[in-house]
Amino acid sequence: MTTTAPADRARVRLTGYARGGGCACKIPPGELEAALAGLVPSPKGFGAAELLVGLDNGDDAAAVLLPGGGTALIATADFFTPVVDDPFDWGRIAAANALSDVYAMGGRPLVAVNLLAWPREVLPFELAREVMRGGLTVAREAGCHVAGGHSVDDTEPKYGMAVTGIADPARLLRNDTGRPGVPLSLTKPLGTGVLNNRHKATGEDFPQAVETMAALNRDAAEAALAAGVVCATDVTGFGLLGHLYKLARASGVTAVLDTAAVPYLDGARNAVRDGFISGGTRRNLDWVTPHTDFGRTGEPNRLLLADAQTSGGLLIAGEIPGAPVIGELVDATEHTLVLR
Repeated sequence: MTTTAPADRARVRLTGYARGGGCACKIPPGELEAALAGLVPSPKGFGAAELLVGLDNGDDAAAVLLPGGGTALIATADFFTPVVDDPFDWGRIAAANALSDVYAMGGRPLVAVNLLAWPREVLPFELAREVMRGGLTVAREAGCHVAGGHSVDDTEPKYGMAVTGIADPARLLRNDTGRPGVPLSLTKPLGTGVLNNRHKATGEDFPQAVETMAALNRDAAEAALAAGVVCATDVTGFGLLGHLYKLARASGVTAVLDTAAVPYLDGARNAVRDGFISGGTRRNLDWVTPHTDFGRTGEPNRLLLADAQTSGGLLIAGEIPGAPVIGELVDATEHTLVLR
């Protein structure tokens, strides 16, 4: 294979070099949980720092209590194949997505390192530089240093970051601390999965989706902390239903979703109607179906609610300014999720 000629670079469609795109290329949640089932957490007292959040409930990031007890260190990593064709925008989106795991825990990102896989004999490395420039731009917006990273020659382009942050250990946002009677809020509209799939198939651009994915969840996290929220997660590859199911299951409650209150990006419903649905979205829906009372919710809405999001918003057990309330947590019932 030969590297793309300079004259062709403006026409490179990065999404054409990957089987999936964005967080839709995640390993299905059921398969992932089965693989992790045999991995036990470190025993209490292991190492120099106490593990606060680990594998137990599949939370957004790991957290350890640093010696002295006043600071929790948060560690996460996230990377994926191209979700859009513009390399700079892909970098922005991937960085915002990786940083989101820290915000979803109530933390502040401090330093990140790049994770890059690149088919160097197929795609010019100038494009990879644009991807990393996009990541650096968003990291700087977050006040987060970018210092080095790791790269490999791969058949598919992939980009993301490993991010380290800090938080107040007494104010961590976790996915296992939801309580009955608490409302549920969502800080970004759904639909990036189906719109990204349409973009990959047709080349049609969706600027609203790009800016939504590239937007930091920093302000939402700060608002949640200011409101005294203790339970939250972000909405990414497992879709709203998948992440809500994980939160409700970990908290031992049932989540009741007001489907009419869920916000969507422009064009998302049309993309579902026209069949631009990823395999990841269908696997998300299959995973939650045994645990869900769908009521009268039809298949198009079910697919949108399970849509595999990339760099989605925060799902917050509580109310914050500007975020729609989309449901509530109640005492556990027969089903973990109830749609109305």
